[in-house]
Amino acid sequence: MNKIDTVIFDMDGTVLNTLDDLTESVNYVLNKFGMPLRTLEEYRRFFGNGIKYALKCAAPDGTPDSVIEEMLPVFREHYDAHCLDRTRPYDGILELMKELKENGYKMAIVSNKIDSAVKELNERFFSKYIDVAIGERAGINRKPAPDTVIEALRELGSDKENAVYVGDSEVDFQTAVNSELPCISVLWGFRDKDYLISIGASQFANTPQEVFDIIKNN
Repeated sequence: MNKIDTVIFDMDGTVLNTLDDLTESVNYVLNKFGMPLRTLEEYRRFFGNGIKYALKCAAPDGTPDSVIEEMLPVFREHYDAHCLDRTRPYDGILELMKELKENGYKMAIVSNKIDSAVKELNERFFSKYIDVAIGERAGINRKPAPDTVIEALRELGSDKENAVYVGDSEVDFQTAVNSELPCISVLWGFRDKDYLISIGASQFANTPQEVFDIIKNN
């Protein structure tokens, strides 16, 4: 591994614990459409591939794509109004970002969350440390395609040879592979270690401090 100078973070399940607010918003949509509600633990498995995928997982089997499309704007309206209700950075994340910034690392967030929400949440919690925050929007392929990572590196003026990706899910691991970046898989997010090992992940951090230790030693 070359000397790392750039860190690309996933958002949900990596730097922000968004699960409660996401659960509330999707359950709001399910209720609006007369569908059974889901539990927080079910949603832990659903998120990571964008909200349309999460809605398809949450809706009853066989729900037509046309109905999922009708559900999307209902979700967006509710989530935009409630994405800050209970969402908070994971313990140690702000300290990690502060330490990285003080040591000269460049940082970005890339997410499959809606771009407006990514930017709002970044501004609310991480604006002292993160200058580039990219979410799902028209004209750019979402993760696990490498496009958002490539765009973040371009905006930061960084090279992939000197960057590392930090995420919590199989989508993040595959994004790192597709972007030709090493991946640090965190174990406080939406997936457990056994599952991450089963999809090929091999470098893990139990705490944000361990993320810094891995990065500074490479």
